Amino acid sequence: MGRLSLAWRVLTNGELAQQLSELVAGEAAERITEQPVAEPEPAPAVRNDAVTLLAALQREARLVDFLMEPIDDYADAQIGAAVRDIHRDSRTVLDRVFAIVPVIDQPEGSAVDLSNRASSGRLRLIGETDPNQKSGTLTHHGWKSARCELPTWSGSSQSVDVIAPAEVEVG
Repeated sequence: MGRLSLAWRVLTNGELAQQLSELVAGEAAERITEQPVAEPEPAPAVRNDAVTLLAALQREARLVDFLMEPIDDYADAQIGAAVRDIHRDSRTVLDRVFAIVPVIDQPEGSAVDLSNRASSGRLRLIGETDPNQKSGTLTHHGWKSARCELPTWSGSSQSVDVIAPAEVEVG
């Protein structure tokens, strides 16, 4: 018997439709009880790259500690001494992760050709700008990233937002 004729018999015979409905419901129930229900695996914790970068700057340069510390009560010499290490270590992190280089590798005060300025966000014109102006004077060379290689984070979901863990001395 073909599928079409079977479907017709089920549509026109209420008793057969009831029997088929009970049979299908029973088989479905057997399949449901026979199959073990697998626990879904929890999604891995995802950390925002900005937190990963901030954690690297804290871990290697103590930048967050310095910025969050009230410095009003310190002498300028004390602040300057602290800044030297933080500056050096933060720069090391930025160089490793981003390989930061100038947008325009020319000395400040040099002439810059503006004929190709329409297609880029590489330049910000300051002063009295004229759309027909063909050159300008470099006042800041800008910065760009030659690469972006953030450290890979492999922590747990409980530490997804931790920039630096709390330190507890024992013993």
